[in-house]
Amino acid sequence: MGRNRHKRKNSHVVIVTSDAADSRMRQFRIRPWILQAIILVLCIVIGALIGYFIYEKDIWAAELDQTRKQNEAIDVLEQEKAGLESQVAGLNEEISGLNEEIAGLNEKIRILSETVSQQVETEGELSGQLERRFLPTRLPVSERASIDSVTEDLTCIFTAAAGSMVVSTADGTVTVVSEDPEYGHNVWIDHGNGYTTIYRNQGEVKVKQGETVTQGTTLFIITDESSKLGYQMMQDGAYVNPMDMLEISG
Repeated sequence: MGRNRHKRKNSHVVIVTSDAADSRMRQFRIRPWILQAIILVLCIVIGALIGYFIYEKDIWAAELDQTRKQNEAIDVLEQEKAGLESQVAGLNEEISGLNEEIAGLNEKIRILSETVSQQVETEGELSGQLERRFLPTRLPVSERASIDSVTEDLTCIFTAAAGSMVVSTADGTVTVVSEDPEYGHNVWIDHGNGYTTIYRNQGEVKVKQGETVTQGTTLFIITDESSKLGYQMMQDGAYVNPMDMLEISG
């Protein structure tokens, strides 16, 4: 135990000097535990710095990798964007072409519509003309004639000059050719629209039963002996006044 009491304590001396002429040399005595503490602190600091730099390196590497992936994703998106823009441009061209086709079709439709309208109008006019041809509206004589009277049985009496002709007042079909006790002969024409006209005269009959006639077809030829014409009209089986239908001009 006496040996432990007189154990020698080691210490370290740090000498600080300078190149200056008047400088003094200074000595600092450092206890071993202080040096050990300093070394321990330095080791801790250095280890911490090394760990920090390693940690930061990993973080930087992760950030760089994430940035790289983001840049790659951005490049992919840019490529997709460019592809979509190209598709949109192609679609716009197709839409433009379709719009031109639609405009052309609309023009054709307009032309066809006008053509159809003209045809409908023409057909309407032709139908009207055809319908009028079956309406007994013209005079039953080819030349000028005088109207003597309209009898109680709604017979219109005409007097015409020799050489004139008794004509059909509208298109139709001859349904009756027979003897007439007063006028000699009579001709009935059915016009197919509810109207029937009856012509009574002493002259020679120029048509036959069942024959189709048009407006102006000759039925009789007027002579000095057959200057009188009895003209009657029926509508849906009832006698009507022919004067209500005749178009008289001049």
